[in-house]
Amino acid sequence: AMLRLRLLTWDVKDTLLRLRQPVGQSYAAEARAQGLQVQPEALGRSFREVYGAQSRRFPNYGHGQGLSSRQWWLDVIKQSFRLSGVQDEAALAKVAEKLYRDYCSSENWELLPGAAETLRRCRQLGFRMGIVSNFDNRLEVILSQCELRQHFQFVLTSEAAGVAKPDGRIFQQALRLGGARPGQAAHVGDDYSRDYRAARAVGMHAFLLRTAGHAEGPEVPPEHVLPTLSHLLARIEK
Repeated sequence: AMLRLRLLTWDVKDTLLRLRQPVGQSYAAEARAQGLQVQPEALGRSFREVYGAQSRRFPNYGHGQGLSSRQWWLDVIKQSFRLSGVQDEAALAKVAEKLYRDYCSSENWELLPGAAETLRRCRQLGFRMGIVSNFDNRLEVILSQCELRQHFQFVLTSEAAGVAKPDGRIFQQALRLGGARPGQAAHVGDDYSRDYRAARAVGMHAFLLRTAGHAEGPEVPPEHVLPTLSHLLARIEK
């Protein structure tokens, strides 16, 4: 069956870009520069715990609860260090600001294999393209720094949308921005419930990036699975 697609929407983290190193390592390196000694593994564990708790207490970066995403992240960073035994609040404030800025840069992010080429080809084929990502407002800068911004007509973050995937309203906003009906659009992402199932729930097509070593999740028709991003072209060019 020929898919008559006009719009492709994309997740970012672990679909187009991934972190160059684990959060614990980046955080520990920055702390060392400020004279603080912290074990990267302990810091990584603390971060996961704090990030989870903060996400439950203040979903979507505290949107609608009076928090800015910047404040949300500074709290997460500082709390992660405190949980790892750091007590120097003055040093913590400096480290948190620096890390918040550092994650805007391409020093912390790298492209997934096939990302640049696949996006370039999709544009050549005339697809409209947009981003739909549970991310804060730093995403525009990150995409620019990683030289991906030019591929997209719009960048829709959950912070800007006011709702986060798997909430269908973020996809509906994307369809309006891309000027397409659900059946003319496909979403590409790596998360089964937030990307694949959520896009399909609003009537969009969807492709699930499942790279080697990805934990096998629920059953997905093989023609909807992408072992690498480069497999997308064969799926949509038919």
